[in-house]
Amino acid sequence: MMVLRTLNQGPLHGYAIAKRIQDWSKGELEIEDGSLYPALNRMLMKGWLKAEWGETQNNRKARFYRLTPTGKKRLEADSSAFNKMIRAIQLVMRTQ
Repeated sequence: MMVLRTLNQGPLHGYAIAKRIQDWSKGELEIEDGSLYPALNRMLMKGWLKAEWGETQNNRKARFYRLTPTGKKRLEADSSAFNKMIRAIQLVMRTQ
């Protein structure tokens, strides 16, 4: 869900996805390469992402990922379910 949310802002390559998640979380979340790239490949296979080769700002060849319409629908559904779960957990934690 975090990867989909990050790509909702526009296409990025793998390192930039991990960096943006780390920045947005103020350093609390670090996505390891060993987790990120297999997840990106699974999302490609499910049709949530498209990928194409391009160059980074440092003139390095990289694969850039972008969200598909199916991926946007998945992000909306996952975000809704996540928010519902968070509200439920907060209710439980406030109960005495």
